[in-house]
Amino acid sequence: MDLLAQIKLMQQQPRQERPRTETPPAECWKKTVLRPLEEFPGAFELPQRAVRLMEASELPPAVDPTRILYLDTETTGLSGGAGTLVFQIGLGRLTPEGFRIDQRMIRDYPEERALLEATAEALADCDVICTFNGRTFDLPLLRSRMILQRLPVADLDKPHIDLLHIARRVFKLRLQQCNLGRLEEKLLGIRREDDLPGSEVPERFFTYLRTGRFELLEDVLRHNEQDIASLCVLLNHMASLYHQPEQLTFGEDLLSMGNGLERYQHPEEARYCWSLVPQGPAHAQSRLQLAASYRRSGDREAAVKIWQDLARHHEGGIEPWVELAKYYEHTARDLPRALSCTRHALAQLAEPSLFPRETVQFERNALQYRYARLQRKLSGSREEQQETGR
Repeated sequence: MDLLAQIKLMQQQPRQERPRTETPPAECWKKTVLRPLEEFPGAFELPQRAVRLMEASELPPAVDPTRILYLDTETTGLSGGAGTLVFQIGLGRLTPEGFRIDQRMIRDYPEERALLEATAEALADCDVICTFNGRTFDLPLLRSRMILQRLPVADLDKPHIDLLHIARRVFKLRLQQCNLGRLEEKLLGIRREDDLPGSEVPERFFTYLRTGRFELLEDVLRHNEQDIASLCVLLNHMASLYHQPEQLTFGEDLLSMGNGLERYQHPEEARYCWSLVPQGPAHAQSRLQLAASYRRSGDREAAVKIWQDLARHHEGGIEPWVELAKYYEHTARDLPRALSCTRHALAQLAEPSLFPRETVQFERNALQYRYARLQRKLSGSREEQQETGR
């Protein structure tokens, strides 16, 4: 039988299917912690107006505290990128029984899909995501890993409260550094004992992969659990401060909160914050901001009163004098007073300073130009009056 005949014979015989052996999907490591509600005072009474004041992005009409998902990841790298892997994730939810923290972690790379699937399920069952720097780091990284695993990513686009930006907007001027640990200590009264630095987390995971020693990851899990719990406490603390800014005792914080509110189109609330700033380093700047806000709204008389008060008390540098000079020249049409204010500004600028600003010469040139222009206008006005009187 030639080869062609053998092939035809084989095609005529019934085909036998080989038995398939399916590998069950790998399960990731799981743990659930229920922390007492006493650790989260006021968590169920989240002031809705305050949340909208501090978060500029679009939120649901009513933010249900039990529908907020607190999310934090632990990764194999701190800079993101295609090679960075999410090896552990914490998911927190407020419940009537307590604050529940679900932790998921991979013990080897094949378990990544199970971890991401658990995350996708939690995201689908929430209305708002709350993170600390998640907008820049956690969510973009989760998106890339989910796409690689062919998992849906639409729920990552849900309304998002990123507490890093909210806290930094208020406290950076005073605290300089606004990482979560520093905010816990300075704002929430939480001091971590023997906490694992975030920079050491990736190496712990890689060492675990080499050695199989699970105890190396226990510090990572404790670190992640506290991060999740602190997110809920910090959210409520920040909402409380926006609800009642008078709780802020530092002028720098009130000044910064007002600046943020003004930037996001809440002028009335911004003015209230600036008006609360006590005497101190931030007082003059807050008064200048308040005057500028009144000027932008068209209430020049209110602005003038603030500039006059600052000038009278020698606060705010040359700015009150410059603003008064502009007002008297262009609005009140009082050239002598405008010239007098410009003269005061030049005199103040001439005083020696231990730390002169780089813009001093530019400001001096601008004032000298204004002074010369006012003198010309004033001289022209006098000549015109003399001509009229003849």
